[in-house]
Amino acid sequence: MEKIPYKTGSFCREERIKKNNDIQKLFKKGKRVSTDGAKLFFLFTGKNINRIAFALPRGYGNAVQRNRCKRLSREVYRLLKTNMHSGYDMVLLVYPGQNSFKNRYAKVKELCGKAGLFMTA
Repeated sequence: MEKIPYKTGSFCREERIKKNNDIQKLFKKGKRVSTDGAKLFFLFTGKNINRIAFALPRGYGNAVQRNRCKRLSREVYRLLKTNMHSGYDMVLLVYPGQNSFKNRYAKVKELCGKAGLFMTA
């Protein structure tokens, strides 16, 4: 049995995309799906984990609003990642609007479904 490199219920350092070059590559070469209020850029890498970055457009509220938006997005991804295929790099771009956890969960789930990232049962 293959060892999972990260804890199932956590969001660890290896899963984050930090380099600007990696994020720019996703914006240029990655496939994209969108829904009202959010856009997901993704690219298959073939690695055994998914990596993700959370981006906001310029002018997205103040620092408190930006940090809350990213925190909600990270939590939604953490809850959904156990049902996703591995080997993808992703950037989630979230636009200003309704920032409730329930709405964010529904939007990200819809985006991942459109992208075909979920494993079928």
